Amino acid sequence: MAIKHNQQIPHNHFRKDWQRRVRCHFDQAGKKASRRVARRAKAAAVAPRPVDKLRPVVRCPTVKYNRRTRLGRGFSLAELKAAGIPKLYAPTIGISVDPRRANLSEEGLAINVQRLKEYKARLIVFPKKSNKAKKADTPKDQQSGETTQSIRGAFGVEDAIAAGFSEIKKSDIPKSTDAYKTLRKARSDAKLVGVREKRIKDKADAEAAKK
Repeated sequence: MAIKHNQQIPHNHFRKDWQRRVRCHFDQAGKKASRRVARRAKAAAVAPRPVDKLRPVVRCPTVKYNRRTRLGRGFSLAELKAAGIPKLYAPTIGISVDPRRANLSEEGLAINVQRLKEYKARLIVFPKKSNKAKKADTPKDQQSGETTQSIRGAFGVEDAIAAGFSEIKKSDIPKSTDAYKTLRKARSDAKLVGVREKRIKDKADAEAAKK
């Protein structure tokens, strides 16, 4: 590199000892086993409670993906109120709450309220003290029900793509139609409608003037 004029001499950092800063993941297999052991230990520690929380079904953002559904952060306060669950009591029974979330459609609200009611029907709440059962606790004769370790497995998203939408392969699209040309023609017709009307009017006026 040629140096011109009275400029600062460039500092070429070529002695950084980069080999010392490279991180190698030789412990990948060991860490995988450690995570599995930790998951089992957590499941055993919280048993018979599930390891995860109940989450709502929400729509993915943007027009491109809003036909898909996924699990959200937490239930809104309106959903909890409609299901008859107090907002401070919900986190204690494994329901995730998001007070900032707002419902934008009646359909989404109804789906999540039904989800909460189904969860509440299957919920078993053990008393903290066996000799002092509270009003919200499950009666003793109903405490021997079926349990699950994963709420996501029992209350997951059944249909990721909303009803009313269907996906087809590119090869199944009819060859006779060209969507790009159709859209371009429609846009051009809408843009030039005034110009074409004026052209026809001018032509008619010119024909009338000749007579």
